[in-house]
Amino acid sequence: QVHLVESGGGLVQAGGSLRLSCAASGTIFSFNVMSWYRQAPGKQRELVAIITLGGTTNYADSAKGRFTISRGNGKNTLYLQMNSLKPEDTAVYYCHGLLSSVNYWGQGTQVTVSS
Repeated sequence: QVHLVESGGGLVQAGGSLRLSCAASGTIFSFNVMSWYRQAPGKQRELVAIITLGGTTNYADSAKGRFTISRGNGKNTLYLQMNSLKPEDTAVYYCHGLLSSVNYWGQGTQVTVSS
């Protein structure tokens, strides 16, 4: 089975930085597109950033200028560099991959930004 596993979450003060990682297993194929979503308690899950196999990126307005999504040298590795963090960034962050029109999700990693 295909699995995505996130890591790198934690507790940080406002203005600090975190780097999230996502590693895929169970497939030899490259995901057509990979992305990061987040969900805060009582709120709906929202798209944060997305990157294609060719390296094209797009960001939510709330993340532009502060977050950077990238792929590693491996076929299915994903990163999210988060700078200038705000309390409103507090959420569970999920790794997402699209492969052959099928959506795959990680279990999530908690990011907490204190004020």
